[in-house]
Amino acid sequence: MKTRQFWYPLPARLVAQHPAERRGTEKMMVLHRDTGVIEHRHIADIVEYITPNDLLVVNDTKVFPARLLGEWPDTHGAVEMLMVNAAPMDSDDERPTMAAAGDSLRWNVIVGSGRKCREGQVASFGPNGELKATLLKPLSGIGMWQVEFACGRPLMDLLDEFGHTPVPPYVKREGTAEEEREDRERYQTIYAREVGSVAAPTAGLHFTPEIFAALDAKGVKRVAVTLHVGPGTFRPVKAENIEDHHMDFEAFTVPPETADAVNACKARGGRVFCVGSTTVRTLETVAAAVAQDGAKDGKVVVPGSGASDIFIYPPYRFRVCDCMLTNFHLPQSTLLMMISALAGRERVLCAYAMAVQKNYMFFSYGDCMLIV
Repeated sequence: MKTRQFWYPLPARLVAQHPAERRGTEKMMVLHRDTGVIEHRHIADIVEYITPNDLLVVNDTKVFPARLLGEWPDTHGAVEMLMVNAAPMDSDDERPTMAAAGDSLRWNVIVGSGRKCREGQVASFGPNGELKATLLKPLSGIGMWQVEFACGRPLMDLLDEFGHTPVPPYVKREGTAEEEREDRERYQTIYAREVGSVAAPTAGLHFTPEIFAALDAKGVKRVAVTLHVGPGTFRPVKAENIEDHHMDFEAFTVPPETADAVNACKARGGRVFCVGSTTVRTLETVAAAVAQDGAKDGKVVVPGSGASDIFIYPPYRFRVCDCMLTNFHLPQSTLLMMISALAGRERVLCAYAMAVQKNYMFFSYGDCMLIV
């Protein structure tokens, strides 16, 4: 398929620059993928669509202040680093791991600088240059380097003090303290637990304790996977044919209790509701591996960790995901291609045209769509 087949017109005014005034009040478009029927609801209404026979799966990754602004001490020139993922200390493998982010001082980062970078250069960050980063080696990808940090206190404590929330590039920020406070709170799900993402699993931003309490009261079971979201989620598809695009690797974990719950749901004929594309990619990656191995015990998924670069686009046969909560995505993005695989390209683009007409807000801080 051609990348241009996933383009749609979007007025700039509909790109959300800030979250809704109150979490849990966002609009929710409901798209019935078997009939194409569209409903206009709100996120709290999701409780009506999920039954006790179904299963809700979320991604419990936690965004950390991964954007650093500093200088080269030798020239006092400005430098910016976006921490992408923790790197193993004794391996040349560039694929991310699930190593605890706070325990690692060696990271793969994207460096932004007005000077040409070279191995051995040192950048400093923080009011007193307390955090130092030494460039170790260039990696594949524009501006990608492996660096080693040096600091007298825990790295994550320093990032909490002077790191910046890595909101996506289409969210414009002036760098004020008020904006940073807003993003620290709202560019994070209420169930975020495992530190490691530089982008939020944004479909989960809409949930509140009240919505979860209503689902609990209804008897809906909820489990989690972890996938640490990297900046590749925003990388545009530049290939003319979508089949020529390659996804970046992202580290994931499927706990035993999640695998058991998914397998039990499938066995009883229930539906798996995936919250966001990262949850879909995690479960479909594991299910594809199980299918390839030819498991004979009836399991759809198994517990484990790894790195996923799965690219889901039409046509694709979903092994796990039956229903999906997702935000409205960029034109010609891999995310739009994924939901087109689930609901059909024509139906999705028609729904997006209606969303524009009805003034839904788009992208990370915008409204959401439930595909059932």
